[in-house]
Amino acid sequence: MPEPLHITPVATRRDLREFIRLPWRIYRGNQCWVPPLLLDLKKLLNPRKHPFHHHAEVAYFLARRGSEIVGRIAAVINHQYVRFHDDPTGFFGFFESMDDPQVADELLATAERWASERGMRRIQGPMNFSTNEECGLLVDGFTTPPVVMMPYNPPYYSDLLTSAGYTKAKDLIAYLIDDTTPPARLVRGVASLQQRYNITIRPISVTHFQRDVAALLEVYNSAWERNWGFVPMTPEETADLAQQLRRVGNPGLCLLAESNNEPIGFALALPDYNQALRHINGRLLPFGFMKLLWYRRRIDTARVLALGLKPAFRRLGLDAMLYLHLWHIAPALGFPRVECSWILEDNRLMRRGLERSGARPYKTYRVYEKDLPS
Repeated sequence: MPEPLHITPVATRRDLREFIRLPWRIYRGNQCWVPPLLLDLKKLLNPRKHPFHHHAEVAYFLARRGSEIVGRIAAVINHQYVRFHDDPTGFFGFFESMDDPQVADELLATAERWASERGMRRIQGPMNFSTNEECGLLVDGFTTPPVVMMPYNPPYYSDLLTSAGYTKAKDLIAYLIDDTTPPARLVRGVASLQQRYNITIRPISVTHFQRDVAALLEVYNSAWERNWGFVPMTPEETADLAQQLRRVGNPGLCLLAESNNEPIGFALALPDYNQALRHINGRLLPFGFMKLLWYRRRIDTARVLALGLKPAFRRLGLDAMLYLHLWHIAPALGFPRVECSWILEDNRLMRRGLERSGARPYKTYRVYEKDLPS
């Protein structure tokens, strides 16, 4: 007879260490899983070190059978989301489970009760912690590793969620561009658009980095405010993102589109650091940092993680102009493959433009939801 299952909150440093290290057991031998950098993960989970916690409540839970950890989950109330959308929705994230419906059911039920006790009427996930970080459950495209800041999970996770009563809220699509020669008609069309609207595109300036990142995020908040799941970044989160971009970004992959010197659009791409991180097993010391520097030189993929235009400049084809600019620049910078992720399943305009340009959908991520009792 199996030992009884217990769900307990993370209350000690040892609990947190077990919460963090569980994926190393679940994904042992999986060639596609990329171990997260432990320093970054610990910072993200720490309420004293990551700005997300300044406007959120988070609780972490572990599932135990005897002395064995068999699952984990985080329950989240993002007050920034609740205020912005006037929507009492809670979230779950950092979900990991052995292939055992009882483990998943009890973890999810714990997160549901926690959110319901705090006035939430619905729960969505997985979100680690919001759409500004990793989100969604991989449901198609398991044969290749994820790119930077995209999740990975075993195929059985979707069955665990649906058996626990969760349904699809939204699918998020990842597109791949691996042809370095853009279609001639796209080049001609973009040249005409650029001339017609007097638009220039440039990379963000290293000299005026803070100024340009602030302009990029101003456009981001304007461009994405009506998007499903959007949560505006706080000034603290903006500063944290700017610090990350300075540390791991490539300025040539971060573009601003300007019309008469006014920022009207942006494209933000990052080198796929997962290609290097997979070799260091989450640790920079004692030799991980040297390995990271070595394998960083072999990164051949970039991820476009955000692209947007101010409302007055939408539906003009200018998104294709930004993609085309990246299409030219990325291979020259050493990135012949580009993933565009993620795109909302019902963003027909963006998806159609990508597909006409030669991009192909190759991974699907799903956000699930469930109503909570009143």
